[in-house]
Amino acid sequence: MSADTPLEQAKANWELYYTLSEELLKFINKQDIDEFIELVNQREELVKRMKALPETETYRQTAECQALIEKIKPNDMQIIYKAKSWLNKSKRQNATVHAYDLQSINTVGNILNRKY
Repeated sequence: MSADTPLEQAKANWELYYTLSEELLKFINKQDIDEFIELVNQREELVKRMKALPETETYRQTAECQALIEKIKPNDMQIIYKAKSWLNKSKRQNATVHAYDLQSINTVGNILNRKY
């Protein structure tokens, strides 16, 4: 997408940010973490471009952008909640696996250390 003016580019960036937010929510719902992380990286790059463009703040003050931000906020809240939930679940699973691994090592070690 090519924008003619910096203000049009700012608008296009905000629209892309909204689209990426929707996609992030879609892929975290599917638990497609690889694609989710790829989209997070794309959104981070977009944010860098937005910060580098002074017109981003000018466009942000418009009613049009404020309406878009109101659509983005609930998506971001869901993304944060679901990402934290996924992370906590992963940590619990990892801790369970780690505990099981330690038990297995101790059991094997006890068998190997016994004198018959």
